[in-house]
Amino acid sequence: MEILLVDFGSTYTKLTLVDMDREEIIGRSSAITTIESDVRYGYDEALKKLEEKMGRKAEPDKILACSSAAGGLKMLAIGLTKNLTAEAAKRSALGAGARILDTYYYELTDEDLKEIKNSPCDIILYSGGTEHGNRRNVILNAKKLASIKPEVPIVVSINSNCLEEVEEIFTEAGLDYFVAENVMPVVNVLKPNSARECIRQIFMSRIVNAKGMDTMEGVVDGILMPTPQAVIKAAQVLSLGTDKEPGIGDLMIVDIGGATTDIHSIGYGRPTDNSVIFEGLTEPLAKRTVEGDLGMRYSSMSLYEAVGEEGIASNLEDSEIDIYEGVKKRVENIKFVPQTEEDYKFDAAMARSAVKLAVERHVGTLFRRYAKTKYVYFQTGKDLTQLKNVIGTGGVLVYAENPEWILNSLENDNKLVLSPKNPDYYIDSDYILSAMGLLSMEYPEVAIRIMKKDIKKAN
Repeated sequence: MEILLVDFGSTYTKLTLVDMDREEIIGRSSAITTIESDVRYGYDEALKKLEEKMGRKAEPDKILACSSAAGGLKMLAIGLTKNLTAEAAKRSALGAGARILDTYYYELTDEDLKEIKNSPCDIILYSGGTEHGNRRNVILNAKKLASIKPEVPIVVSINSNCLEEVEEIFTEAGLDYFVAENVMPVVNVLKPNSARECIRQIFMSRIVNAKGMDTMEGVVDGILMPTPQAVIKAAQVLSLGTDKEPGIGDLMIVDIGGATTDIHSIGYGRPTDNSVIFEGLTEPLAKRTVEGDLGMRYSSMSLYEAVGEEGIASNLEDSEIDIYEGVKKRVENIKFVPQTEEDYKFDAAMARSAVKLAVERHVGTLFRRYAKTKYVYFQTGKDLTQLKNVIGTGGVLVYAENPEWILNSLENDNKLVLSPKNPDYYIDSDYILSAMGLLSMEYPEVAIRIMKKDIKKAN
């Protein structure tokens, strides 16, 4: 039995063919994604390359796909308070593989409503109020949202005490809405799974077709999820395993791209020191953060601004290199491919800076507060100091001379930053994570065994 796994990326359409009996990948190929005309053209080109490499026709028994073409899944998150339900909505959407365009909270203003009305988002996640908590603002904002009649689906994930009234408001306005469980039923407790599954279902049934993927109907057996969610799924199954195949334990995935650096972690990250008190929103087992200002091409100038010239320069041996010009060259030519040793070293220096800051933002921190007669340490976010597995993916890592050197910048010297301290580093050199996330939807044990074989230790 053979299964073809397809990732319709924003730049490339990637194909991975798996022999299920031998439990191994037997072919890979890619071609430019042709979203402007018809994604079928890019798919056919990639399939042709795959068949040429194998020297035979590909006749898969099943074809499964994920997609981030045409900008992937773009969402707005609306909550009640900035640090609670709005943050819970944002994390739920990120965990569903979305790109968050904006987050709104408190009482929606006229300016907020104008932005929401004109937003190019695909879905709105509307949250607010813990169970039996605030009703007034949730209902008020629902009325305001209904007044502008958004044309995109709305996932309603609110205090169930006011759900009936909000449904009446949205129904009367003719809005396209779906109900999920409250993303934060209790203060600081995040329950994102229902909302995430609702978002995935909308993505599968509607968004994919709206983005021109309908031409693949009858070719693929299903566009199952956005590509980032496929990566999260792969990370989760590799970490946790199943009853039949053990996982490898807590892990982190560092994905460095041209526009963003995405960090995924699997692990609860509770305090490792019993004297430390946890504070704030409870962290989900599977967490994803997206740093839109830390990219290698599209957002290389914002990376330069975020880490400073000295941040990149500290990772270069040659002090004579013009850092600003090197960054400028990349942002002005987003398809820039390193040709010289100096180019590769400059990319590696940028990537190392991006990894350090992206992981610092993803993990938790410690801070001191004076209580009664002594100082007490509090933790916000995840404590990942004991995490042992870090998997790197993305072109800059795959083609780097020393990918471990790029990744190990996450081992922060600041003891208040709870990043991994001495992990093992691995590289997804064949870009199999999204494919294995797809495969794990139906064949998790096979996906785990292939990942264990194919994701190698970094040099």
